[in-house]
Amino acid sequence: MNEPLAERLRPKTLEDYVSQKHLVGKDGALSQHIKQGLIPSMVFWGPPGTGKTTLANIIATESGRPFYTLSAINSGVKDIRDVIDKAKQSGGLFTTKNPILFIDEIHRFSKSQQDSLLQAVEKGWVTLIGATTENPSFEVIPALLSRCQVYTLNAFDKSDLETLLTRAIENDTQLSKKKIKLKETNALIRLSGGDARKLLNIFELIVNSENSDAIEITDDGVLKKIQSNTVRYDKTGEQHYDIISAFIKSIRGSDPNGAVYWLARMLEGGEDVKFIARRLLISASEDIGNANPTALVIANNTFQAVSVIGHPESRILLSQCATYLACSPKSNAAYMAIGKAQQLVRETGDLSVPLDIRNAPTKLMKELGYGENYQYAHNYENNFANQEFLPEEVKNTKLYDPGNNARENAHREFLKQRWKDKYGY
Repeated sequence: MNEPLAERLRPKTLEDYVSQKHLVGKDGALSQHIKQGLIPSMVFWGPPGTGKTTLANIIATESGRPFYTLSAINSGVKDIRDVIDKAKQSGGLFTTKNPILFIDEIHRFSKSQQDSLLQAVEKGWVTLIGATTENPSFEVIPALLSRCQVYTLNAFDKSDLETLLTRAIENDTQLSKKKIKLKETNALIRLSGGDARKLLNIFELIVNSENSDAIEITDDGVLKKIQSNTVRYDKTGEQHYDIISAFIKSIRGSDPNGAVYWLARMLEGGEDVKFIARRLLISASEDIGNANPTALVIANNTFQAVSVIGHPESRILLSQCATYLACSPKSNAAYMAIGKAQQLVRETGDLSVPLDIRNAPTKLMKELGYGENYQYAHNYENNFANQEFLPEEVKNTKLYDPGNNARENAHREFLKQRWKDKYGY
């Protein structure tokens, strides 16, 4: 049986690799790692058909490392341990080139399966490369994620996909024998959704359906041969990212109609209701925040409820939450505040905690002045003592700037009364 076109065209070197220039271009992070021979454990995160498996193979080949692979779909803890034992033996004791263990769809591994990888990664017995279509922040355990670099792979753009089609026509051992004219590409590219593998599979199907060796590819011809219901919503492809973006932006833009429409698109496409509820939770804090704190409570209750109820009834809860968030006053003040605070920390480093607000659980700490002169707020009028809580080097820095809405205007008045002109409220 012939290999599929996508497999026949799989690149073997970085020079042949299409797209992801931010990773494999001249100054890309992975290009530099390979050049230096220092390959960290990593997780590739991106839609299907963006070259995650191919990239792992190329890294192993160009760095001269043994390569082992597992699929999370059909591998258990025993399989993981067997492969790690083989990798340890192939790596030897005196080589810096650790074997590479590639795990496809690593998000499908349970916590115990992921735990079984920790020692091998930490001890350097293997260099782990995991591939996932899901956000690793949620799907990979923190202990393993902290030991890996996360690299995001993007859906292929139009020029990348057209390059692949041209290569297939010119270089493939089978297609190059035919006279193929690529007159139009929009239909092929739209049906692929940025997935290179899907693009090549559809293209090969179209070519093989023709009886003649002289073939002209047009949009109408492609659509006639590929059923209109091939993929309305690919929950692991580019539309997954575009539609969830449209959903959240509709909520942020206070349009419940847009929010419900995009919600329906996801539900009809079979999207995971917990994924939708999780994004509502984020939006409730990022886009609404203290303008309506109840939004976070409702979003959290929605997440808990859909986890129990499931589909199809959960659609009602999601609709209620989405419309409530869309109709809520908006503020990103809390989101902006933590961003400013983190930037300040990155710029100023680990500044010392002022002595008067340090904890003093021991006699020595008390003798050193820990907690001395701390003013217990409840002992003062209006439960407030005018005390500095920031390190000396950054004192008087305003990080939280309340939004212009009823609730946060009240926050602003409260802060203005307490801190007067200190923070400029």
